[in-house]
Amino acid sequence: IAELGYANSVKWPETKGPGRFRRGLYILFQRTAPYPMLMTFDAPDSNVSCSRRARSNTPLQSLNLLNDPVFFEAAQAFAIRAEKDCPAAAAGRIGCMFLIALGRQPSDGERERLARYLDEQATIFGKDRHAAAEVAPLTPDAAPWVGIARVLLNLDEFITRE
Repeated sequence: IAELGYANSVKWPETKGPGRFRRGLYILFQRTAPYPMLMTFDAPDSNVSCSRRARSNTPLQSLNLLNDPVFFEAAQAFAIRAEKDCPAAAAGRIGCMFLIALGRQPSDGERERLARYLDEQATIFGKDRHAAAEVAPLTPDAAPWVGIARVLLNLDEFITRE
């Protein structure tokens, strides 16, 4: 996207070191090449006041939530938090993560589907320890839980405020 901007003038430098994870208040916004995530999530026109936001839900939002490094790192942090703060048993941890992300307990069907997905992820990462270390570099054993976190953070219920 930056290369498409006027005279290749759009640069989004990534902060290095511990300051990288600070909350950002300001963002570079150029009319010729707006920040892609803002456009995907229906950012209002920056040239006029906005009293009410229009909402939409598109497949691009889901792709952004799955592929953007910011959201991947959020899923990694969520999995690490779940390992520290939630029960060790899979059913308890799934319920705890569901409660943190969505503010409610999962239904039996939701819990069952997430448990099956967790088993699939554990099998995949059990066979490929290198992939597990890439998904969860600090604690490779948390790699299946990163998958669960990514699922929860990508739910419409999580991203859409009703």
